[in-house]
Order: sequence, then C-alpha cells, then structure tokens
Amino acid sequence: MANFEAYQEYQRIDDYEEDSPPGEEDLLVHVPEGLFKIFLNHVVHIYHFHQKNGFACMMLSEFFELAQLLFVVTFTTFLVNCVEYDVLFANRAVNHTGPIQNPLDRNKVTLPDAILPTQECTARIQENSWIIFLLIMAAIFWIYRLVKVICNFLNYWEIRQFYIKALKIRMDELCNYTWQEVQDRLISLQREQQMCIHKKELTELDIYHRILRFKNYMVAMINKSLLPVHLQLPLLGNVVFLTQGLKYNFELILFWGPGSLFQNKWNLHPKYKRSGNRLELAQQLSRVILLMGLANLLLCPFILVWQVLYAFFSYTEVIRREPGSLGARRWSLYGRLYLRHFNELDHELHGRLGRGYKPTSKYMNSFTSPLLTVIAKNIAFFSGSVLAVLIVLTVYDEDVLTVQHILTAITVLGVTITIARSFIPDEHMAWCPEQLLQCVLAHIHYMPDHWRGNANKSETRDEVAQLFQYKAVFILEELLSPIVTPFILIFLLRNKSLEIIDFFRNFTVEVVGVGDICSFAQMDIRRHGNPTWLSEGQTEASVYQQAENGKTELSLMHFTIKNPRWQPPQESSVFISHLKEKVHHDAQAGPSTQLLLSEAPLCTSLQSNESGTGADNLLASVLAHPIITASGLQGRDHRLIPPSTAASAAASVLASLSTSQLAHTSRGRSHGLLPSSVHPETTMYHSERTIIDRYFPILHFIYFYTELIYNKTKANKIEMLVISFEKKCLDFFPSMSNSDSRVRSNALQSEFASAEMSLHAIYMHEVISCS
Repeated sequence: MANFEAYQEYQRIDDYEEDSPPGEEDLLVHVPEGLFKIFLNHVVHIYHFHQKNGFACMMLSEFFELAQLLFVVTFTTFLVNCVEYDVLFANRAVNHTGPIQNPLDRNKVTLPDAILPTQECTARIQENSWIIFLLIMAAIFWIYRLVKVICNFLNYWEIRQFYIKALKIRMDELCNYTWQEVQDRLISLQREQQMCIHKKELTELDIYHRILRFKNYMVAMINKSLLPVHLQLPLLGNVVFLTQGLKYNFELILFWGPGSLFQNKWNLHPKYKRSGNRLELAQQLSRVILLMGLANLLLCPFILVWQVLYAFFSYTEVIRREPGSLGARRWSLYGRLYLRHFNELDHELHGRLGRGYKPTSKYMNSFTSPLLTVIAKNIAFFSGSVLAVLIVLTVYDEDVLTVQHILTAITVLGVTITIARSFIPDEHMAWCPEQLLQCVLAHIHYMPDHWRGNANKSETRDEVAQLFQYKAVFILEELLSPIVTPFILIFLLRNKSLEIIDFFRNFTVEVVGVGDICSFAQMDIRRHGNPTWLSEGQTEASVYQQAENGKTELSLMHFTIKNPRWQPPQESSVFISHLKEKVHHDAQAGPSTQLLLSEAPLCTSLQSNESGTGADNLLASVLAHPIITASGLQGRDHRLIPPSTAASAAASVLASLSTSQLAHTSRGRSHGLLPSSVHPETTMYHSERTIIDRYFPILHFIYFYTELIYNKTKANKIEMLVISFEKKCLDFFPSMSNSDSRVRSNALQSEFASAEMSLHAIYMHEVISCS
C-alpha cells in the first residue's frame, strides 16, 4: 500500500472522480455537446490539465510511465537470470574457438560472452517459481495501468475539447495562460451559461474548494497535530516521518479508499456528522486502520523490493555524476503541508517555496560543526593525495587502468573528496542567522514563536531541517517507508481514531454547489481566528477551534492578495480593514519608502542577494533596515537615520502600496498591486489585444517606483504619459497580439503580489511578537 508507484497513480488526474454535488449534471440539456458537464464533474481535472501543459504532455507522461514499469521489470529479470557473472568478472576463463585474427583476443572477455543463450535464460526463469509469481503480478498491474491509460486518454480528450470549445483556448496557446486567466474564464462561463444550478455566481473560493477539498483537510490535520508524524526515537529524539507512501495510506483511509469517511468525492458520510455514535464509529475506523496496516505488512517485501529497484535506477547515475547532490536539500513532504496555506494551489505553493529555497539554504549552511570540519578536511587531504598519485600514474602510462579495481578506486576517491568538501564551510562567508531566518520567514510565512531570538541555536536549526531535509534523508525515508508505515498505522494512527472522528464531525461544513469541505478552508475569522493574530474581539473560537500559528489569518491574506476580485465575507472584511488601519497607523512611525528603496543596494549586499529582483530588493530593504539604523549609519542626506523595526518598515511599504492601489482604482484600473492586462469589462472570448499589453505594464512599473521614490507630482506626470500612450496605441494599433506581453505582465504582477504577501507575513509576525 505504501508503494511509491501507487502514490503516483493516486496523484494523477484520473484518480479524482466526479467532483460535483449530485443533481447538477442532469440539468445541462441546454449546453451543446455536454462539454460543460466536464466543468461540474472534473474541476480538478481542468486544473491539472493546465498545470501539466495539455493533452500531448499528459499522454506522453502516461506512456513513458508504462514504459518505465515494463523496463524495470524486464531489465531486472534479465540481470538476475540471464547474466553469467563469473564470466563477466573474469573469475572463469573463456576460450574463443572461432576464427580470430589476433591471438591475444582469444582470452579476452566480451559482453556477449557473459550473456546466457535464450534457451538457458528461459529455463532459469521457468525453474524459479518466485520469479514467475512476481512476473505474473507485475503483468497484471501493467495491464491494469494500460486500461487506466486508455480511460485517461478519453478523459483528457474531453478536457481538451472543453478548453478549445468552451474556454476558447487553443492547445498551442495553453502555456501562455496563467491559471488565474483560466479561472476568470470559468467564472465568466458560469455567469453566461449557469453551469452550476445551485449558485448564480461562481467565486474563486468555490473553485479552490473543489480542487483542494481533501488537501485542505490534510493541511488542517497537520496544523492541529492530529496525524502521528512526530516520533520519539531513542538517540534521535523527536523525528518527523512522513513519506509518500504513508501520506497515500492516510488519504486512502480517510478520503477515497474502501471504508473511508467520505461516501463519494464531495460528501462526508452522514453518520460521521452525528455525535451520538462517535465511539462506535471510532471502533469501526480503528478496524479499517488495522486491516490497512496488516495489508501493508503483508505487501512490505514486494513494495520494499520495488522501492530499492526504483531508487537504484533513478539515483545511481546522478550520485556517480554529482555526489554532492545527496547533500542538497529539498522541502520535505511534512514541510509542504505544514507551510501550506488553506486554499493554496499546488503551483502557488511550489512558487512560494521555490523563492524561499535560497534563503533557507543559506540559513542551514550558516551552521557548521568544527569537529566535522576538521575530520572532513583531513579525509579530503588523504583521499586527494592518493587520487593525485593514481592520476599521475595514469597519465604516465595508460596501462595502469588495466590493473584490477583501479577505476573503482579512482571513482570512490573522487566521490569521497566531493562529499568531504561539502562539509567544509566557505572561509570567506559570514552569516547573520537572525537576518537569514527573517528572510526565510518572508517566503515560508510561518515560524513558531520560540524561533525568534534563537536563530543561532541548534534546536532551531533541527526544527528547520524537519521542513527542509537533505535529499539523502528523503531517499532513506522512502526506502524505509514500507517497513515503518505498517507500524505507524497499527500502533499510532489507531489510537487517534476517536480524535479523527471528532475532527471530521466538528470541522466539516456543507457549502452550496460545492459539497462538504473543511471549515478551516472557509478562512472564517469568527470561527477559527486566533486572538493573538490581530483578530482579538473578532473571533469566538475556543482553543480547540483556533488554527495554530495564525494559519487562518495568513491564509486569508494570501488568498485575498492572490485573488483581488474575490469579495470576502463580512467577518473577514472586518479583519482585513482592521489590519489595514493598523498598518497605516504603524507606517507613520516607520521610515519613508523613499529611504527604504535608496537603501536597497546596501541591503541586498548585506544579505548576499546580488541577483535579486525588484521585489526581492524591496524585501531586503525592509529586513535589513533595523540593522542599518541600529548601526548608526548616516542616510543619503548625511543625517542619522532614526531607529525603527522591521514591522514599521514593512508597514511603511504596505501603506505606500495601498495608496498606489487606491490611485489606480480611482483612475479606473483593475484592483491589485499592478494593473491587470485583462480589464473586467473585457469579454472572456476577446482573443486580440493591443500593443498596450506589450509596453503598458512596463510604464506602470516605472510609475509604481516613481511614486514610491519621488513624489506624487512626478508620479502623476508619468501616469498621464501612460494614459496618453494607451490612447495612441488604441488609435494606431487596434489588433496587435499580446501573448508575450501578457506573460510578462502576469509574471510581474505575481512577483509583486508575492512581495506584498511576504511583507504582510513579516509585519504580522513582528506585531504579535511585540504584543
């Protein structure tokens, strides 16, 4: 059950079945060809179709997955049964009896000499009953996957037709459209065709709820520490263990497997919504978990063999070519769930954590072990000395390479040196852990309170390592997963049965046109807000109902910034307004935005972020400004800069951004940090744009910085120039293409929206730490 291949199968689009509440699909007789039924039943499919770059890429991936499975099974069987290793390793002499021109070649071993004849190879396979059994099981699974691929072909083709005929997006243009643009077209389509009969207006949140129904539950359960992923092990202490296979089992038990809590893909079974029989339901869930654990235990040998083979074929060549890759880091699966906002799509999470990769790597690299450094230097010295001698001998006489195991020794010594050097720190780099951790916070948005002021401690570093693990640790955990997963299910998850039943009963709500969702995903401040996160007086949540670490508040801000046209409910609007008022109040005591931007070159240098973008430089100024003011450095006007905090600096920039947005809105621009290339009044089928889309975002970018760095007068002159330029473009270039400009504009908007969210995260963390 913990099979990595099975997990990949679950992640594919075909595993998401119908995702629409019952009753909608029967009332679409007015829609031609039934294409809009795809929207109701397969919103998740539509999203993944866009993210995986369309029909051709998806089918090619499916085909090569089949080919990979066939190759691994066939090649492994060949290596076990059809190779004469005594001949290959020259443990047994081979005497060629055929006509050979060179007598010295008579005893030379060739590759065909080590391969058994077909008849002998077949006989070996037939004599081994275990091999036959495993081949039969692999063949059954391969045929099953082939049938699924055929079904997927039909499903993907329907979605392809939906994109072309309903959304008016050709496949060769799909990569030029962001998901936000596709989502806008879906909302417009609902407004025109009334695809969802339960709601006249479809909101961005409705679409997110359909796509992320189960993932929001997983994020909430990790946030409330409900899933047993923290293990106390002898000598190792607190260890986080969450692998692909274990996560697959959690989802199988809770969401879509036999005996799961959901009766279909959109509704929780009614019996789990009643509190009268909670003990009986907990016992029933406990039995399901026990059976799943026993099934994992029974299949453990087979899954373990597959995991080892898959890891061997996947990573051996990479390790040989780049041994240092094992020392590279990656966001752990637990980290991705812990750091994920409610209602955050996969590509949004991937982009955010991708921006946080470099600062997190710098923070982790700032910790060095003096003892390990000394050992690594000496290992590198001894290994390098031996390797140097072998290389010199090889250059002097290439016959040295014919000596037995000489190539092996050179390879092993090279790998050893590379690994040893990875533990030797750069002598010329100096790090400030507190500043680096602030840079990390700007992108990951979540940080426990006890990290503040303790960035230089090994305990904090170990907790960050649980979120940001070595690739070698990831591979080791995946290999151990088939062994560990059954015991976690049987001895740990079973004990959580009653808590799980109570969680789904207490935190499941039904939304019209969407179905049952996790109540945390509504980002309801009144029901799940935390008073310490600026929602005091606005929430009625008990400690049990509160989301931890400000998850509700930060998720609300993230969703609002990513979807500026979304209208939040009243309680959420009150929280956002209260936050804006506090930002403007704190901005009065903060540095001017002009000063922050003038410090950007110095701040990026202090944080070793020479290649940062405009948004990154803005963040660097906010984070490094407290250090500059505390050091007593003089400003550009040769006066001392008054001391300030990161909170006041962030508030100053956020207040300027808010003023800029109001200015753009008053001029008729779309709401957001930068104007959208698609105006609200534009119809969803409008396929032609003007040359404005090529240069308009650039001019607005100039306006944005002019407004921040100088003053309103100069900025207004730039804005008038932009408007004049727009009118001229409308007169002279009424039908120019915009695909390239739209991509650049969307990238720019996304970059500054991310920066705005990072500023909110810094500001909110600073405020609650001081309260």
